[in-house]
Amino acid sequence: MVIGVGIDAVDIDRLRMVLARTPSMRARVFTPGELAYADRHADPTERLAARFAAKEAVMKALGVGLGAIDFHDVDVVRLASGQPQLVVRGRAAALAAEHGVQQWSLSITHTTTLAQAIVIAS
Repeated sequence: MVIGVGIDAVDIDRLRMVLARTPSMRARVFTPGELAYADRHADPTERLAARFAAKEAVMKALGVGLGAIDFHDVDVVRLASGQPQLVVRGRAAALAAEHGVQQWSLSITHTTTLAQAIVIAS
């Protein structure tokens, strides 16, 4: 049973400017694993934007806005197959349990200009 659906899109150039202006945002928003993965690529911002979109999409699937959960409560990891998967912990996990969420589905994509994520909480 679908409990919530969230979708988000991030303008990559805008995120690039924000990260350049506020470098501390990287550690505040992204987990060490997300940063390590993104930093292995020529343009880490594309992958960070997709992960930011996923975090926002989780909030939307839970029916909450910014500030309701910590960004580190949502971690985008990759399975050996390359499939992205969500690890949800902390306040996000507590809210998910309150809503009866037992499973998360995630799809992310990006071009050089736009990153998108869709999350289904079931």
